[in-house]
Amino acid sequence: MNVSRGAARPAPLALYARSRAVPATLAALVCAALLTRWAATVPDVFLDPHRRVPLLSLAPLTVSAAIGTGLHVYGRDLDDTAVRPWWPRRLTHLLVLTALAAGTLALAVPGDVQVFGAVGMVRNTLGAVGVTALGAVLCGARAGWMPTTLYFSTVYLSAASPHMRRATLLAWPVQAGPERAAWAAALALFTLGAGLYAVCGARPEGPRG
Repeated sequence: MNVSRGAARPAPLALYARSRAVPATLAALVCAALLTRWAATVPDVFLDPHRRVPLLSLAPLTVSAAIGTGLHVYGRDLDDTAVRPWWPRRLTHLLVLTALAAGTLALAVPGDVQVFGAVGMVRNTLGAVGVTALGAVLCGARAGWMPTTLYFSTVYLSAASPHMRRATLLAWPVQAGPERAAWAAALALFTLGAGLYAVCGARPEGPRG
């Protein structure tokens, strides 16, 4: 079967998006936002901001794992020998998806936006994506979600401890939104993870499929 010369070819941006599972990631972000909105409107959760702490841990964890699935590298040699450097594409990819995730999750949390609401959701999303990106650099994209899950789970399960509540830098995922030390920790992790991923890319994991 002959293909006409005038047949449209996929644009490079579309090819990149499909190769990095961007459509599936966007679908996961929408689903996470809808589920978060539904859970946040339960009367007990809506009236008591402190009951949103599980949402501020689970929702960012979910979207960071979805974003992490698209951080893989098909071939280190291809990246290193490319005419144009890959780090701007990797950084743009990560920043755009992180902004979309943080924005949609922030809009999904009604009520008190300062205590345990939109502000904390944005902070936790940034921190979770940063840890996931760092995990992709160290462990590969397929396992990048594991350090984030382990860290968030440990902090959440230990949140009842008085020592953990006072350790703002360590327990930033369960702190109230305006906590400056918690923001500093989350922003530092995001900057470190995003920067290393942009420069180094994810750890190669061998042939895919």
